[in-house]
Formats: sequence, structure tokens, C-alpha cells
Amino acid sequence: MSDLDAKAWLGFACLAAVVALLLFVSAGTPRYWQAWASLAVFFGPSAVGTRWLMKNDPALLRRRLRGGPAAEKETSQKIIMSFISIGYIALLVVSALDHRFRWSSPPAFLTIAADLLILLGLYIVFLVYRENSFSSATIEVAADQRVISTGPYAVVRHPMYAGSFLYLLATPLALGSWWGLLVAAGLAPFFAWRLLDEERVLKEKLPGYADYCSKLRWRLIPGVF
Repeated sequence: MSDLDAKAWLGFACLAAVVALLLFVSAGTPRYWQAWASLAVFFGPSAVGTRWLMKNDPALLRRRLRGGPAAEKETSQKIIMSFISIGYIALLVVSALDHRFRWSSPPAFLTIAADLLILLGLYIVFLVYRENSFSSATIEVAADQRVISTGPYAVVRHPMYAGSFLYLLATPLALGSWWGLLVAAGLAPFFAWRLLDEERVLKEKLPGYADYCSKLRWRLIPGVF
């Protein structure tokens, strides 16, 4: 196993452990089937995707490992990613507290439907990985980077954010919580801010990106935004 692979698996295991602790400690019990299902639905395919990157695109894997507020170069993105990181933690905690205190109780079929939406969001992200080797976890432009306009990039300008926000919105219902949806909705402006700021950087530094934007109208949701 290479050092890159070992680092990736270690980061993956740490993230899974932290998410599980946030959910079960906040819920006050391990008897939380929605959380177990959500963890399996998210981290199972994510493990497969990580393994795919190891075999097929180590350079992209390396880019994806450099994530988080501290890794961003733009001050605005450090601020945005700080809010998104805190918001994601709040989403998990509020959803688990909802389960603990029975503030709300969506029907099981909605939880299952939300799990399917999480899978769809992860699949969209995988399509981005397969199409664009420059889809870094931070906003940056590599020396040999080029504009990608095929695959999911032929539908919206930011398919990575589309997939990520889809599974983010689905997570509260997957965890059996209506209240968590309020936290997820509160993250929407920060996603919009991030992608608009990213477009500013790409238009300045990536040749051909402004022309791509002029040809493809929709940023995140076809027919809406």
C-alpha cells in the first residue's frame, strides 16, 4: 500500500468514526437504525469511490485529500468552508438530538427515499471524478488544467456541488429528522457563495472558462439556477 493510499484510508476511517460519534453520542443510544442505514449508504459507496481513485486517478485523490478551511487559498473560501464545516456538524447533531427527544418523526418510507437520494448524490460526484481529474477539494487552478464541458459538466457548471448538496439535503430525512432540514437549508447560501466565488476565480485564471459559462446557463439545477 502506498503512502497516499494509507493516508486516504486513515482519513476515511477518521471521518467515519467522527460522524458516527456525533450521531450516536447526540442520540444518546446506538439503537438508531436511521443512523446505521445512513452511515452504510454514505460510507459504503464512498469507500468504493476512494478505492476507484486509488487505482485510476491518484492525482485526483491527492487533490481531494487537501480539503477543509485551512487548505483554501482565498480568504473568502476559508470563511465559507468554515461555515459549511460547522453547519454540517450542526446538521448531524440536530438530527440526532431530534431522534433522542422525539421532536419529529418522518415516516420510514421517507427515510428510505432520502437514502436513495444520498446514493444519487454520491453517484453524481463519482461522475465528476470520472470526467474531471482537476476537481480539487479546494478552489485552485493547476498549470495544465483545462475546461471540462462534457459528461455532467454539459448539464450544469457545478455538478460536484449539485451532487454534494443533494445528499446534504437528504441527510436529515435519512436520519429521521424534519428539524435537521432547517440546518441543511441554512447551508444553501454558503454553497451558492462558494460556487459564485469559484466562478470568479476560474474566469480570472482558467482560459476558456468564461466562454464555457456564456454557453451553459445553469450553475447547479437545470431550469432553476
